[in-house]
Amino acid sequence: MIHVIYNTQIYTFNHLQPIAQAAAIDGEKFLAVGTNDDILRIYKDQAVLHDLRNYTVIPGLTDSHIHLQHYALSLQMVNCETKTKAECLERVAERAKDLLPGAWIRGHGWNQNEWAEGFGSVADLDLVAPNNPVYLTAKSLHAAWVNSYTLRLCGIHSNTTDPSGGKIQKDDQDNPTGILFETAMNFVQSKIPDPSPAELAVMLKAAQMNLVKFGITSVHDFDRRDCFQALQVLQNTGNLHLRVIKNIPLEDLDHVIGIGLQSGFGNDYLRIGSVKLFADGALGPKTASMLQPYQEDGNNTGILMIDSETLFEIGQKAVRNGLSLAVHAIGDRANHEIINGFEHLRNYEKSNNYPRLRHRIEHVQLLHPGDLPRLASNHIIASMQPIHATSDMNMADNLWGDRAQFAYAWRTLLDHGTQLTFGSDAPVESPNPFLGIHAAVTRQRTDGSPGKDGWYPEQRLTTQQAFSGFITGPAITAGWENQSGKIASGYFADCVVLPVDPWSIPVNELAHIQPKATMIGGKWIWQEIPI
Repeated sequence: MIHVIYNTQIYTFNHLQPIAQAAAIDGEKFLAVGTNDDILRIYKDQAVLHDLRNYTVIPGLTDSHIHLQHYALSLQMVNCETKTKAECLERVAERAKDLLPGAWIRGHGWNQNEWAEGFGSVADLDLVAPNNPVYLTAKSLHAAWVNSYTLRLCGIHSNTTDPSGGKIQKDDQDNPTGILFETAMNFVQSKIPDPSPAELAVMLKAAQMNLVKFGITSVHDFDRRDCFQALQVLQNTGNLHLRVIKNIPLEDLDHVIGIGLQSGFGNDYLRIGSVKLFADGALGPKTASMLQPYQEDGNNTGILMIDSETLFEIGQKAVRNGLSLAVHAIGDRANHEIINGFEHLRNYEKSNNYPRLRHRIEHVQLLHPGDLPRLASNHIIASMQPIHATSDMNMADNLWGDRAQFAYAWRTLLDHGTQLTFGSDAPVESPNPFLGIHAAVTRQRTDGSPGKDGWYPEQRLTTQQAFSGFITGPAITAGWENQSGKIASGYFADCVVLPVDPWSIPVNELAHIQPKATMIGGKWIWQEIPI
């Protein structure tokens, strides 16, 4: 059965036909796009008609960096994103009242940089939850805060040594303070009981609907095996509506090679992406790897987890087996090392006649000025999260100083010809893409800070460029540019109905756009209005 949407303003993101009024849909794909008169004349008598009453339609939005499992779990956690440490502790105490002794209390979202006292302590949590193991992840997901119960349960004490790539924060007497950085978090995560794939599938189904209401029709997921299994449960039961590019953690590389999986394998709803590596930590806990120390922090240059030689070694194995790489890199040293590694890898691909795979750097938050042109020259995709810039701008100024002028440099990267793809890093930030679009266009928070021109305004994008980061960029990154990212004949019938025209409203209103309906594969997965 053919369906027709008409009487609407369609921004197609197809340069051959940028604007249309109507589209015909056959099954899961667009059949034809054009004017009301043309589409209705051809299809009116054989189609179900959907009058959109002058609403605006755009292609479906993609979140190019999300942690689906962590996001689904975060919807059930204590919300620790508070203005004060005391408020966070009150919420933990409230949760503890409802639990049996020994039951886990999990929370997410704290940021010590926003609290006057800085980091919380083990004693703080012991006062409000002495009888339960507590595990609260930082907003960055690169640090955790635990109580004495958790330390005992996990065997962490004064003589416990730091794991490779991590740190147990200790006081002057070498007693753990309750703060764990990077891989030290694994001491606790290995003790927390995991939900079964079926249980996780239920959580993902609820999270999926949240994303669809934001106009998201596709995601690039960076969680692990359990999430992959749960997504397959959803697909096998007909409940997976999002299109998911599933990235693979480095520790599974040999297993993936062993069974012959390659980037791009799968179907239209669940497909293998890249192999994910970590080059460093994050800005908030000062574990992002830096060429020069953090402001007023002695010789602290963060934690470098892999260098260019290691990346090249891993990369050779990956590209020989048809697998692209996605590397987390935030600090300027981490990005420099990874760009160097990718440069060697591109030469390796070329000299051995391997295809030029779509390698990507995740976050790309701070670059040395000399590295700004090098992503484009080495065909490296910059997978960035615009909302990080406005969320982190005060931290960046405080911890990086003048170096922050080269942070979150979307405009400069784009001007050099870099392919950008945008996401949220949820649950680190909200997955609402309109918050990211607003941040990309204004470099402001929703309250207007830091001022009318935004933070380092020379890096602002146009509205079209910002939307492209959530529409065409992700399609190219996924290898779906001939199937997704446009409203055009033969493309997935994924689109979003908006109550306003984003190109005609004041830019400060972009953050407040709320979709009215979302179509994926020719079906209205969610709608707030009769269509």
